[in-house]
Amino acid sequence: MGVDIDGTDSPDYLIIGHFAKDNGPQGVLLGGTCSYAGLTARRLGQRTAAVTSYGPDIPSLTPLAGVRIESVPSRFSTQFRNIYQAGRRRQKWSATAAMLKDEHVPPAWRGASIVHLAPIAQEMSPAMCSRFRGSLVCVTVQGWLRGRAAGGNVICRPHPELKERLAEIDVLVFGRSDLFGCRADMIPLLTSVGLAVETMGPGGCNVYHKGCVTHVPVKPEVEVDSTGAGDIFAAAFFVRYREGGDAVEAARFANACAALSVRKAGLAGVPTRIAAEAHQAALYGC
Repeated sequence: MGVDIDGTDSPDYLIIGHFAKDNGPQGVLLGGTCSYAGLTARRLGQRTAAVTSYGPDIPSLTPLAGVRIESVPSRFSTQFRNIYQAGRRRQKWSATAAMLKDEHVPPAWRGASIVHLAPIAQEMSPAMCSRFRGSLVCVTVQGWLRGRAAGGNVICRPHPELKERLAEIDVLVFGRSDLFGCRADMIPLLTSVGLAVETMGPGGCNVYHKGCVTHVPVKPEVEVDSTGAGDIFAAAFFVRYREGGDAVEAARFANACAALSVRKAGLAGVPTRIAAEAHQAALYGC
């Protein structure tokens, strides 16, 4: 596990996005990509910091001990209800915390080795992609694809600035479920970045790199809770890719992390590096 940092240190892994109050089959849990990916980076040995926003209604942040947090005050937290039917997730979006802006990032944190932009509720502009020089700029794009329809139902509504900012992204991860049935239209757009990965749950992932598509399978698990598995995959991929520069090997490691995560509910499923590397060896022999 990495050492603690403060506001004057440059972290290894900086994540920007909302913590969330998730309502699902396991009850009310701390959620959001910023939570799952931030804890994953921490457990993989990264000195981790988060710029976020949440309200007094947020579930306990105790599981994120060791992650340095800078939060923009808000009257309430971003809140989703996760509904699972026949193995598919449907979401209702009922509240949104404060917008995140460039000035909310402490100056010392701008030199992070990995910067992970992790919107879940259109809480920042894609222009944030251009604010970091010398970092590996990574994006989990789901929050820039989400809109809120009548009744709070989550629908596909891409951020109007997303297309013009894709060239500023080094690595982009998206889930097949994030595309809301618009995969044929969205794949050419999202895979126009230098390196993109499409996660498919028990189906593994597709790596889009240098004009080629490589499928990396994974052995399906008996799922207790799949919430956050894609976020855990993303953080593991970013860390491993930064370490070795091999996209397929990073995908195998990330698959192993995500597979382990669904065995437990919520943040309890985030694995350690030792457990993830052992599972990767069991799955792939490497």
